[in-house]
Amino acid sequence: MSSDFEGYEQDFAVLTAEITGKIARVPRLPPDEKKQMVANVEKQLEEAKELLEQMDLEVREIPPQSRGMYSNRMRSYKQEMGKLETDFKRSRIAYSDEVRNELLGDDGNSSENQRAHLLDNTERLERSSRRLEAGYQIAVETEQIGQEMLENLSHDREKIQRARERLRETDANLGKSSRVLTGMLRRSKKDKVNFVLRRMYT
Repeated sequence: MSSDFEGYEQDFAVLTAEITGKIARVPRLPPDEKKQMVANVEKQLEEAKELLEQMDLEVREIPPQSRGMYSNRMRSYKQEMGKLETDFKRSRIAYSDEVRNELLGDDGNSSENQRAHLLDNTERLERSSRRLEAGYQIAVETEQIGQEMLENLSHDREKIQRARERLRETDANLGKSSRVLTGMLRRSKKDKVNFVLRRMYT
């Protein structure tokens, strides 16, 4: 298993050395050769990424007790890959600036001014994006507060409705009790009157 890894490792070393040399040559080549070289480097970078993926798979198959050394080497290769991509990106930006200057007839000062202008616009966009994010966050928090208030109002409405139902039941019970008491009072008065009349005629 480690022999497969080492084979990929050697291929990666050769390929990255070629890419490094080609990246360094890009700014000094004539326009037509530059375009071809940029396409060639892009292809080789993809091949290097595929090699890294194969190496990563091989490391996962290595027993855990022996994996540490290979994992450290993989981290180093990934860092190297990241540096190559950054260098290539810078080389492409320089190449794009040069092509644009040749097409538009701009000089170096104009290119610097354009770059400064682009950076200024980027900063403005970032500030606007931060303001939009802050506004969105406030809107989300406001919506949450509104939802909580609606839920509280709904609970309060239910409590009020239950209280009204209890009041209606209490009123109904009081009405029944009142009618019973009124009937009892009437019967009591009638019994007293009858008792008095009987005493008078006996």
